[in-house]
Amino acid sequence: MFVRMDALIRGLHHVTATVADAQEDVDFYVRLLGQRLVKRTINFDNPGVYHFYYGDEAGTPGTIMTTFPYKGMGIRTGANGAGQIETTSFSAPAAALPFWRKRLADAQVPFREAPTPFGEEALLFDDPSGLHIRIVGAPRDDREPWTRPDIAKEHAIRGIHSVALNVRHPAITAELLTEMMDSRQVGEDAGITRFAMGEARPGTIVELTDASDDPAAVNGLGTVHHVAFAVATAEDQLRMRQELLKLGLGVTEVLDRQYFTSIYFREPNGVLFEIATLPPGFTVDEPLSSLGTALKLPPWEERRRALIESHLPPVEVR
Repeated sequence: MFVRMDALIRGLHHVTATVADAQEDVDFYVRLLGQRLVKRTINFDNPGVYHFYYGDEAGTPGTIMTTFPYKGMGIRTGANGAGQIETTSFSAPAAALPFWRKRLADAQVPFREAPTPFGEEALLFDDPSGLHIRIVGAPRDDREPWTRPDIAKEHAIRGIHSVALNVRHPAITAELLTEMMDSRQVGEDAGITRFAMGEARPGTIVELTDASDDPAAVNGLGTVHHVAFAVATAEDQLRMRQELLKLGLGVTEVLDRQYFTSIYFREPNGVLFEIATLPPGFTVDEPLSSLGTALKLPPWEERRRALIESHLPPVEVR
């Protein structure tokens, strides 16, 4: 490998998971966790399935969790294991953890105390599809949160904190993160190595867990599909693609995702990585004030709108 002299990766962009029921998914991320549904669109690779984006007011990269609800479509239930992102963590103020303990208990969501090896309090629980979700009490996270009447600003989730990858050979993924993905190691303890980009704030953190004795992961309902990293421009994305190809990694062509462009590749332990651009963002097809309120389709699918809508279950943001 080689070391790039200038950093192109700005942090995490989003996390995407395969889930079950669409309405349960919206209720969990919007009503319980207090995220904004910033876009309801379709899976561009399977237009009979929703693609939901949850995040802050504008869907700022680094705050975004996205899901594909596949209930009733013959998709198997997945299983965690080696070669997969097992836990997606959200960031909230450290002083807000008592609020989240009560909120989860009131909603009858089982959780357990799961402090990180790096000195942070955290709560671990599952979403309705079985995804492992963690709220980490962050000592510093100045991102402006989206709020609801029942979640005050001082308690609200700020965005994605980190992702935890289970890998059989941590050293080779660590090498990719440090020499190609503009990360540096910022901690190691209890079989977990933490890496971060830039100033090592929430939204820039990747953790590697040694899963050398674990069975291989099975993709399906209740598992993370991929993690996306952010670059500033299309030019930076193309540069990353060329550098990854030189390393012998199989990288897709640039794909138009309407709200950003993307390339995908599997890192050496098999976890699917995406590199996505910051622009153009989610206001290209609806104003900020009404994000997520209507089904938005890419231009090439508008002619099939009636057919697509007939196959999608109704959902309500409550």
